[in-house]
Amino acid sequence: MSSIYVLMNIGVLLGTIVLLIYMQKKHVSFSKRVFTGLGIGILLGALLQAAYGAGSEVLGETTEWYNIVGRGYIRLLMMIVIPLVMVSIIQSIINLEKSSELGKMSAWIIGFLVSTAMVAAVIGIGSAVAFDLNADQIDIGADEAERGSLLETKLGEIEDLSTPQKILNFIPSNIFMDMTGERPTSVIAVVFFSLIVGIAVLGLRRKNPKQAEMFTTIVNAVYAVVMRIVTLVLRLTPFGILALIATTVANTELAGIIELGKFVVASYVALIAMFIIHLLLIGLFGLNPLTYVKKVLPVLGFAFTSRSSAGTIPLNIQAQRNALGVDQGIANMSASFGATIGQNGCAGIYPAMLAVMIAPSVGIDPLSPGFLIQLVLVIGISSFGVAGVGGGATFAALIVLSSMGLPVALAGVLISVEALIDMGRTALNVNDSMLSGTLTARIMKKLNIKTFNDETATEKNIAI
Repeated sequence: MSSIYVLMNIGVLLGTIVLLIYMQKKHVSFSKRVFTGLGIGILLGALLQAAYGAGSEVLGETTEWYNIVGRGYIRLLMMIVIPLVMVSIIQSIINLEKSSELGKMSAWIIGFLVSTAMVAAVIGIGSAVAFDLNADQIDIGADEAERGSLLETKLGEIEDLSTPQKILNFIPSNIFMDMTGERPTSVIAVVFFSLIVGIAVLGLRRKNPKQAEMFTTIVNAVYAVVMRIVTLVLRLTPFGILALIATTVANTELAGIIELGKFVVASYVALIAMFIIHLLLIGLFGLNPLTYVKKVLPVLGFAFTSRSSAGTIPLNIQAQRNALGVDQGIANMSASFGATIGQNGCAGIYPAMLAVMIAPSVGIDPLSPGFLIQLVLVIGISSFGVAGVGGGATFAALIVLSSMGLPVALAGVLISVEALIDMGRTALNVNDSMLSGTLTARIMKKLNIKTFNDETATEKNIAI
């Protein structure tokens, strides 16, 4: 009997996909199709949970089938992330009019990413204090205890590395291994390798311009092919979002959300406050925040449902270039750096809130100036190399909590609401990446203001 229900649920998903295809044929805009998929997915997930209950056999089998569409879409995106990062950064460097621009571009992008991460830490601290969050107030069940022990095991692996060794991990010893995404720092290692290749071509251009020109032609051709693959994959975005959000909502434990409701609300208050700060920065640089929001919403919608900063890189680059008018090289660099550096949600707000929550349990006053200053500085430094996939926030939290001398096991109390909060964190991470690209382009006078202000440019985001 359960198989009949599963087939019925699959039929509903397929029917919705047919609706989205029909909208595409009727030339309904990409952003409207994305948000239609998001809205229907939320409704479908809620109905599935109401009908079968979280953890039921029917729901488990249904979400496995839904994952073919949802997680399959994420896999396709992850498939092109490394080639896209590599070829886009190499192409950005070798097409620079002046080699001196590389240093300025990188400095501004990284500066914005890290400085906003530190501001995000302050926002996280303020939210935790305002909502009086304390880890001792939360009951620890079997699942939370198990998660806590796993975190302690992971911490043991991280603590074996000194700070210089952690920095050394950014430098690839085997670029082919990093191209498989084997390590948490694989993306930043590929970025490092691509920078070296690009700089080498600039040097070759002075000594052997003919060979440099040949290599440049090949890279430009490969980049064009990769971007065409990106476009083909991004056409599936409304379907991927539909399946991802339906699965997430259907499997969300309402009891856990109710029990940890105060932490969930505090987290989203901090995330929204930081997003407002992003918009204020846009305004301070003479750009229209509302126009910016309209352009980036489809990207943030995908980031929210996928919970993958790295997986959002292709859509991020397309939106910056085609909708916001950011220079191609800056868009490539900011999207790539933003997936592993200075993530405002995962590396800024989340560890700061955890530290403030956990500090009283070991007799530390979380409001003491010494603790707060140290916490913000540690978060700024540790925001380098956070994995842009699910689990990146846990990695950042482990580093920050251990550096502050706080027990990591208590972070396991949040396991039941982790996915819900991670959705908002990822959206903020991606927005910070796009913010850094937009502001860097503005400073370096490489922002096409006409494209930024063009309302129709939102629909040119993806050539469909």
